Amino acid sequence: MSSSASVSMGRFHESLGSLQEVRESGRTKDLAWRRSQLRGLLRLLTEKEDDIFGVLHDDLGKHRAESYRDELGLLVKSVNHTLRNLEKWAAPEKAQAPLVSFPATALVPLSGALAAGNAVVVKPSELAPYTAAFLAANIPRYLDPRAVKVVLGGPEVGEQLMELRWDKVLFTGSARVGRTILTKAAKHLTPVVLELGSKCPCIVDQLYSKRDRQIAVNRMAGAKWSVCAGQACAAIDYILVEEKFAPILIGLLKSTVKRFTTTPECMARILNAKHFQRLSNFLVDDKVAASVVHGGSVNPKTLTIEPTILLNPPLHSDIMTEEIFGPLLPIITVKKIEDSIKFVNSMPKPLAIYAFTKNEKLKHQIIDETSSGSVTFNDAIVQYAVEGLPFGGVGESGFGQYHGKYTFELFSHKKAVFKRSFLIEFMFRYPPWDDTKTEMLRRVYNTNYILLLLGLLGLRR
Repeated sequence: MSSSASVSMGRFHESLGSLQEVRESGRTKDLAWRRSQLRGLLRLLTEKEDDIFGVLHDDLGKHRAESYRDELGLLVKSVNHTLRNLEKWAAPEKAQAPLVSFPATALVPLSGALAAGNAVVVKPSELAPYTAAFLAANIPRYLDPRAVKVVLGGPEVGEQLMELRWDKVLFTGSARVGRTILTKAAKHLTPVVLELGSKCPCIVDQLYSKRDRQIAVNRMAGAKWSVCAGQACAAIDYILVEEKFAPILIGLLKSTVKRFTTTPECMARILNAKHFQRLSNFLVDDKVAASVVHGGSVNPKTLTIEPTILLNPPLHSDIMTEEIFGPLLPIITVKKIEDSIKFVNSMPKPLAIYAFTKNEKLKHQIIDETSSGSVTFNDAIVQYAVEGLPFGGVGESGFGQYHGKYTFELFSHKKAVFKRSFLIEFMFRYPPWDDTKTEMLRRVYNTNYILLLLGLLGLRR
C-alpha cells in the first residue's frame, strides 16, 4: 500500500473511530435512542423537503411530484411505519452491527439499521453529487453524529472503506461493483446484502376489456417512463407479448406516453453524460435502430432521451443483454403467452417479474416456474412501497431482503439464549451407557413424555 493510501486509511480510522466507542457504550441499544434517531430522520425529511426536491432536480431533473411519490413520501411512510412497530419488533432481542451503505437512496436501510440499534456509515453515490452533499450536510444535524457518519467520495473511497472490518454491508448498484464488494468483504468474512440491477420483464397477456387495457398501459408507462425515466432497479426493462396483441399494445403505449409527457419536466433526465452515452450507444446498432417504432431522439445538451419503444430488437444486441436503466422499452413478441416463461428463464434471474393477466393458470405458472426477487400481477414497481413485503433480488439481481420489519431483521442479530435450572437432572444423558438409557433417550427424541415420566419414576409401560 502506498504512503498516500496509508494516510487515507488513517484518516478513515480517525473519522470513524467514534462508531466503535458508541457501539461499545451500549447507547445504540436503548430504544429511546433509536426512536430519537428515527424522529430525527422525520424532521430531516419534513424540514428539508424543499431542499430534497431541489437536489433531486439538480441531479436528475425530477419533478417535485415524482420526487415526493418515489422518494420523500415513501421514506416518511416507511419511517413512521418503523416507529409504530419498533417496540414490538425490538422486544425479543437487541442487536448492533455497523453498516456501510453506498446508494444515494440510503435512507430506507438507514432507518431500519437505526431501529435495530446500529452505528452506521453511509456512503452516498458520487454519481448524484447534489444528493450526496445534501446528506453529508444534514444527516449530522438531525442524527447522532458520533453514531451516524456520512463519507463522500468516489470508488476509491468505497474500496478503502471495504478494507475496514464491518459487521454488515449493504450495497446498491451494478453487478460488477457488487462482485468487488463481495471479494473485499470476504477478507473479514463480512456478511453482505446486495441490491443489484437486472432486466425486469413484463409479461402482457391479452386483455379484452378496453378499460383493463388502458389501466394496464397506464401502469406500464408509469413504471417505465415516470420512475426517474426508467433509471430504477425495479423499473420495467422489456415487455413480452403475443404477436397478435403487440400492435394494440404499441398503439396504446404511444398515445399514453404522449399524454404523460406533455411538458419536458414530466420526465427526469439521464443521470450524467456517461450514462447518457451508454443509452445512446444502444441505438447505434443499425438493426436496433430499425426496430424503433416510437421515439428515439436524444439530446446530449439536456441529457434527455425521448421515451422510446422498440419492436423485436435483435436478442443478441446490447439492449437485450444488458440492463437498460433508462427510457428505452423493447417489446419482444412470442407465439403464445406461455412462451414468455421460457424466455424469462433463459435470462439472468431478475429483481422483479411483472405480469398483466386475468388468467389464473398463467399466474400460477409464472409463480411456480420462474425465479425472481418478487412477482407483481397487474401493476408494476408499486411493490417497492409496501412495507409488509420483502424487497430484494435473487441470483444475479442480488441477495438479502429489506423494507419494514425485514430491514430491522436484516440489521439485527438473533442471539439464541437458553436457560435451565438445577432442579432436575437427567442422568440418562451421561455414560456409562446401557439399553435402558438408550430407551430413555429414544423417548425424549420421540417426544413421548408420558413413557419418559414412567421411566423416570421406575415404572414400566
